Amino acid sequence: MDNADKVIEMIDNNNGFITTSMVTEAGVQRRTLSELVEKGSIYRVERGIYSLPDTWEDEMYYLQYRFSKGVFSNETALYLHDLSDRTPIAYTMTFPHGYNALSAKESGVTAKFTIASNYELGIAELPSPCGNPIRVYDKERTLCDIVKGNNSCDISLTNKAMKAYAHSLDKNINKLTSYAEQLRVKSKILRYMEVLL
Repeated sequence: MDNADKVIEMIDNNNGFITTSMVTEAGVQRRTLSELVEKGSIYRVERGIYSLPDTWEDEMYYLQYRFSKGVFSNETALYLHDLSDRTPIAYTMTFPHGYNALSAKESGVTAKFTIASNYELGIAELPSPCGNPIRVYDKERTLCDIVKGNNSCDISLTNKAMKAYAHSLDKNINKLTSYAEQLRVKSKILRYMEVLL
């Protein structure tokens, strides 16, 4: 099997995508990617990401690859967890405080920031709508984030999300209150839960 065939097989085994670093790790020279692009066998989605021509583009997966410190959060996480039926107009990602998210903002991402001690709280992995793995805050962390003081999430979206969570079979009230305490929104979360449970 030559390098071109190896790259095509790697793309087939990775939901139709490949990154430059994956090719390098597999011991294939990067110029193979350029040669395949010139032949029209693959195309360059954006810097460092390549795909087969007939692959459905997965914007969330690309954003996760480009901004690996970002975690999908807020309205985007509500959508991914089926706590909202609204498709996000812009994707929201949370970054550790001090991270330079200028290029993320230029790509249309709504960037939120959190202190280092809260950054990893509730990180989970979910499939994107196209089936690729992305990092997203879990349901409990997301609910805490959407009730924070100056959050832009509208009240009807918050109410629907809280109601959907309260009626879900996989809710974890202990985890929710623990997160709420750490994120300093316990009184707001308890107010919602007292009404809904």
